[in-house]
Amino acid sequence: MNKLLLIFKSPDLRKKVLMVLVWLFVFRLFAAIPIPGIDASKLQQFLQSNQLFGFLNIFSGGGLSRLSIMMLGVGPYITATIIMQLLTIIFPSLKKAYYEEGAAGRAKFNRISRLIAVPLAALQGYGFLNLLASQNVIAHLPFFSLITNVFIITAGALFLMWIGEIISEYKIGNGVSLIIFAGIVSALPQSIVSAFVNYTPAVLPTYIVFTLLSILVIAAVVYVNEGERKIPISYAKQVRGTKMYGGASTYLPLKVNQAGVIPIIFAISILLFPQFIAQAISVVSPSVSLAMNDWVTKVFNNQLIYSIIYFFLVVVFTYFYTAVTFDPKEISKNLQQSGGFIPGIRPGQATADVIAKTVNRTTLLGAIFLGFIAILPNITQYVTGVQALRVGGTALLIVVAVALESMKQIESQLTVREYESAY
Repeated sequence: MNKLLLIFKSPDLRKKVLMVLVWLFVFRLFAAIPIPGIDASKLQQFLQSNQLFGFLNIFSGGGLSRLSIMMLGVGPYITATIIMQLLTIIFPSLKKAYYEEGAAGRAKFNRISRLIAVPLAALQGYGFLNLLASQNVIAHLPFFSLITNVFIITAGALFLMWIGEIISEYKIGNGVSLIIFAGIVSALPQSIVSAFVNYTPAVLPTYIVFTLLSILVIAAVVYVNEGERKIPISYAKQVRGTKMYGGASTYLPLKVNQAGVIPIIFAISILLFPQFIAQAISVVSPSVSLAMNDWVTKVFNNQLIYSIIYFFLVVVFTYFYTAVTFDPKEISKNLQQSGGFIPGIRPGQATADVIAKTVNRTTLLGAIFLGFIAILPNITQYVTGVQALRVGGTALLIVVAVALESMKQIESQLTVREYESAY
């Protein structure tokens, strides 16, 4: 409560928070504007029967469930970012530009990602409209109307990408993550109403267990997200002139969940990739596209197959993203240059090996935990038999991770302001 009061006491920080809320309101406003010719009941049935589109609905902030002009959400930009991340592994020069050129390298990386997102948004929009028309969810559109709607949907995705970048500039949290966060939170009232509609006195114990389990899962997610392995670091004493420096001891914090919620987002994007290929094929052959969509839907609607693939992808992408963003050799090099070392370990390659080994062990725990939480809704639905009860899952991980990250950024800004006011 004190932190909340401090936010509104600081004019600059208060303005930032209010502007972020305004932009999120703009996003929700546009997400409620549908494209014409929708059969709402058939749309809901189609989304409920397809888990992959349910995931995409999370990315779109609920825009897909209304077929709004922002129905693609931040999906195209996320897909473009994944493509760029993969390219950094294939092309070392791109990785060097991204990680060694600092802000300029990241700006170049983001600029290329935005350019890739444009054709991806157009292809996804065209594919979705064709797929939904084939399922009689929307009316079959004449060519000119179809192209017009594709243009509008693409513009909506780019406009949302722009909103995300504006929100990021306020340093209250990552703009894309906050957009997904807002979409998930906006769906909570409907989920609560659905749970009450399906309520009967016979399932009261189930609801009580569900509530307690939800609290435990949230606590576990927070605990793992904040958990870290501390590697002790000592600094050698150095004599400069008549003064002695160094000799201090500290630690190198290695987070258990080093990759955050990114592996979940990457895994969902890969799960959606076959559907995206089917949508792209619709440009050439609508019949082949429809057949491929039916096959993908049949495979991923099998709970066992879907859960195994999803768990595996989350674990793999946790290791992948950690390997891309965390370089033990670079950490070892920086420690050696600053006079730091791990007690009992030689500087250089030996230190890098110890850090790498520790990261691999902690990442394994984090990866298994993320994978388990991701498929937990399927487990709870299977055990309880109540579709409205979904403990854990992608939405919970994203909400908790984004909330924690935003809190940290706000607290860091409050700390800076307290420090400045003290002097």
